Amino acid sequence: MEVQLWRNATVLLDIKNIKFLIDPMLGKKSSFGIFPWTQDNRPNPLVDLPFDTKELDNYLASIDAVVVTHLHPDHWDKAAIERLDKNLPIICPIAIAETIANYGFKNVIEVFRNLNFNEVTISLTSGLHGKGEIEEKMGTVNGFMFSSQDEQIYFAGDTVLCEEVINTLKLYKPEIVVVAGGAATFEIGAPVTMSANEIVKICKLFPKTQVVITHLESISPCIENRTTISKIIKREGVHLQCVIPNDGEGIQF
Repeated sequence: MEVQLWRNATVLLDIKNIKFLIDPMLGKKSSFGIFPWTQDNRPNPLVDLPFDTKELDNYLASIDAVVVTHLHPDHWDKAAIERLDKNLPIICPIAIAETIANYGFKNVIEVFRNLNFNEVTISLTSGLHGKGEIEEKMGTVNGFMFSSQDEQIYFAGDTVLCEEVINTLKLYKPEIVVVAGGAATFEIGAPVTMSANEIVKICKLFPKTQVVITHLESISPCIENRTTISKIIKREGVHLQCVIPNDGEGIQF
């Protein structure tokens, strides 16, 4: 199995020789502008993809399916809508399936609980995109568990550490969990993605699970960067359990 971080939450997962592109944000730097509920006026995304146009086209031609957790622009942007083949399978929660189909995608596959895609079982999971007032504004988000006969990886999605995430980890006991770090913070309430301290808690609660940390240094609300997180997980003695990939980096498991 291989996980390749493209940027932010956009990841190419290769499991059982099936390639899933997860949460595609494919636009150029600054392409979708300023986030609401923040005084940060930097247009997003803050960085370009780590590939040129030709390399990106080659990657997109090789994927077997796209997986979308929710429709925030750093997970599903205008460039993804324009560039992805409209015949590709788009796997997503029921709540966003109609919206995606309305963009012209002809093979939208809704996931209610579990879905079998070739040799991989894909299970829908829950989370909280923040707590309190900000969670209501951010809306419902989901994650996905990918399971084969001998491999399992959990993409928690845009969620803070909450009972739903802990229960998923207890139920499935995945070898790998991919979390959205960065402690993305708006003017309303607490962070809406995981802080380094929450990631440390996961490591200590589930010491046999490898943690891959994404969602870093690509969008303006994220207040923790790779250096900050590296220092905290090392101080807490869980750094060997964590991987913080650079954009474009592939990790073999």
